[in-house]
Amino acid sequence: MTKDKIAVFKQAELFRDLDENILQILAARATGKVLNRNEILFLTGEEAAGLFVIAEGAVRASRTAIGGREQVIHVERAVATIGELPVFDDGTYPSTATAEEDGTKVYFLAKKEVRAICLKHPELALSAARVLAARLRRCAELVESLSLREVGQRLASFLLSEAELKSVPPQDGVRIKQKLTHNQLAARIGTVREVITRVFFRLQNQGLIVVKGKEILIPNLAALEAYAEADKN
Repeated sequence: MTKDKIAVFKQAELFRDLDENILQILAARATGKVLNRNEILFLTGEEAAGLFVIAEGAVRASRTAIGGREQVIHVERAVATIGELPVFDDGTYPSTATAEEDGTKVYFLAKKEVRAICLKHPELALSAARVLAARLRRCAELVESLSLREVGQRLASFLLSEAELKSVPPQDGVRIKQKLTHNQLAARIGTVREVITRVFFRLQNQGLIVVKGKEILIPNLAALEAYAEADKN
C-alpha cells in the first residue's frame, strides 16, 4: 500500500522533487478516503487540518454566493493536490471541495507533517510556491473571464478545454461526452441555467457546435476558438 502511495505522490507537482525516502515518510503517514460524486471533502471557512492528494477522479473547489449560486473556482484531477493554502498560512479552507466523480480517491496529509518536512527540505517549499502561483494565475484568469467575456465565449472556452482532453480528433470534428448538467455548467462559467440553455441554442444556430443528447460535436475547433477569443467590445 505504501508503494502505491509513493507512486501517486511522485506524480503530484507538489511532491515530485522530493527524494524517495521523504516520499516514503509522507506515504506512511497519509490516510486514504474514497468519495462518491458530490460528496464534500471540506467546507469554506472550515478549520484546515491538512491537504489532500487526489489519486483518482477529480475534485472541484467552489464558493457559494448570496442566494445560493455556486461558482466553481477550479477543478483538480488526479494526480494533484488540493487544500494546500491553509497549510502554509494557518488560515481556514478558502473554498468548498467536492468530488466530481464516483470513486474519487484522496490521501490526507496532516498540516504539521507537511510543514515539518518543509523545514528540513526547502525543495518542498519551492514546489508549494510554484503550485500556489499557478493557482493564483488561474484565479486571475477566472476574474478576467467573468468580467470581460460574454457567457457564450466562456462556454466556448470551456468546451475547448474539454476538447483538449481528446488525443486524436476524428475526421468530422471533436466529440465530447457532456457529463455536467446545465446547472453544473452554469457554476463553472459564472451564470445561471436558463442562460446556459439559450447560449447552447445560439452556438448551434451559428454552426459552432452540434448537440445530440449528451454528446456535443465541435465541427471546427478553429472556428469555435475564434469565437471564444473575439473582441466583443
